[in-house]
Amino acid sequence: MVRAGLTTERVVRAGAELADEVGFEQVTVSEVARRFDVKVASLYSHVKSSQDLKTRIALFALEELAGRAADALAGRAGKDALTAYADAYRDYAREHPGRAVAARMRLDPETAAASAGVRHAQMTRAILRGYDLAEPDQTHAVRLLGSVFHGYVSLEASGGFSHSAPDSEESWRRILDALDALLHNWPANTAP
Repeated sequence: MVRAGLTTERVVRAGAELADEVGFEQVTVSEVARRFDVKVASLYSHVKSSQDLKTRIALFALEELAGRAADALAGRAGKDALTAYADAYRDYAREHPGRAVAARMRLDPETAAASAGVRHAQMTRAILRGYDLAEPDQTHAVRLLGSVFHGYVSLEASGGFSHSAPDSEESWRRILDALDALLHNWPANTAP
């Protein structure tokens, strides 16, 4: 019997909140059940396992982040779009550290193809159209931006930039300037 008030959405949201508090890797069905003061078995009508719960949290985070990124991009182009998009990712990771990790969870190909991850790639490609990059350079640039955004956010969150000057905010702005310059001056393919 399904406990009154419990829904899959509420269970996933509670898991996402838990991820932000204790870390995504620490999220289990047992921990979420404690939040609701119910037996673990009560949640199995909503999620199949801790892995299923984590996958659902990842999908939730991707969707939530895609909405924020889309709002940030609205009406912007060029460097303004690049900066707004990057800031949306960074701000989300600062506000929701566990969800940000969840959004990077490796998903099986079918789940990934049906997720908001596709929207993230489309938004990144939309930004890159302003830099006039053709394939395969556009794919390389998507990977570069993802690496920089996620890498910087991960290092910053772990305190990697807190031991020296200048402030990480200043570095972030300079990196976005450098990315804009690089995208405007993308190197020609010199592969044989």
